[in-house]
Formats: sequence, structure tokens, C-alpha cells
Amino acid sequence: MSDTFGRDYWERRYEGHEHGHGAHRGPNPTLVETAGELDPGTALEAGAGRGEDGVWLARRGWRVTAVDISEAALDQAARTARELDPEAAARITWVRADLTEWAPTEPGFTLVSSHYAHPTGRFERLVERLAAKVVPGGTLLIVGHDTSEAHTHAAPHDRPAHAHMSAPRVAAVLDPAEWDVLEADSRERVVTLPDGGHKNMRDAVVRARRHR
Repeated sequence: MSDTFGRDYWERRYEGHEHGHGAHRGPNPTLVETAGELDPGTALEAGAGRGEDGVWLARRGWRVTAVDISEAALDQAARTARELDPEAAARITWVRADLTEWAPTEPGFTLVSSHYAHPTGRFERLVERLAAKVVPGGTLLIVGHDTSEAHTHAAPHDRPAHAHMSAPRVAAVLDPAEWDVLEADSRERVVTLPDGGHKNMRDAVVRARRHR
């Protein structure tokens, strides 16, 4: 991670939201759409944050590895999971690690999902690392801030250009001999701002299935 969005930044950010750890906002809708069509298996939630996606998957029978650089975020996520559904919480393994360096002990996952990661350097490099963790027949889902917003003030917090992604460029790193790209496009979503207002933002979405 970069100095700007390194561990210290995320620790401060999530520690500042400690008082609201019980406010479970729910999973990302693109994950719900994607995983709703899949049989439960093993999932990697890459950049877990407060763990909403991982909890949603675990409550539907998935065995989840949730990775984030912030210990404060994972502590909040684990408590919320236990409060919502202790049985589902037992199916989640929380891992404090930098995704640009982390090497899982598992041989791979049937679903690898990442939403709004802030990697160092080229976004495509992070996607290559995540794609390598998908087993044959598995699904890769990458959602990020679209490059069309890289130089605007649309975001609820500042972020560098390398925190944005282009769906076509990300999809291009997936070898067609190994992958079927099911979607590589942008989508609009509505974000609730800290002042209670709303703003339209654009996401880049890449969804792909690895050949068996």
C-alpha cells in the first residue's frame, strides 16, 4: 500500500468509526447479484473493511477468508458478525494483511471478491494477484472506482488516481485461454454522503469465470 493509504491511514479511519461498529450496512449489491447465482463454497473477501460482504456470504453457507490491512476494521467486523449470527461468524477467518504481499495458505477459492481496493501502483497488478487465487471453475469479481472519476471530487473521501480502475484494462490481464470474462463495464450507483445528501458515482465492474 502507498504511504497515503497505508495501514496507519486505515487504522485511523476505522478507529474513528468505532462507535458505529454495530451499524451493519449490508453487502455490496454487485456481490449479491453475482454470488446469488453460485453454490456456496470458499470465498476470499479481499479488502474486507467492516466485513459486510463476508458476513453476507457466511450466512448463506460460504466459508470465508476476509482480509484487510486494518486491525481496527477487522475487530469491528468480527464483533458485528458474532452479534448478527454466531453460527455464520464461525465460518469466517479474519486475516490482517496487505493484499499486495499476502500469500494465503489455502490452495485457492471458488469466489474471489474485491470492492474499492486502494492498491499501490497499477490496479491491474493487484487483479493479477487476486486472479491467481481463483480455482478452476471459480469466479472473480472486482469492483472499483471508475477511472472517469479519477480527477473529480465525486468521492466521499480523497483518493489517488491509482485507486481507480478501468474495467477493459483490468479484464485485459485475464488470459482468454483461462478465463471467460462475463462483464467488463461501468455501472452507476447512488452514494449517501456524510451530510445525508446523495451523489451519483460510477463503478468499474469486472466479473469473470476461470475455465475448469
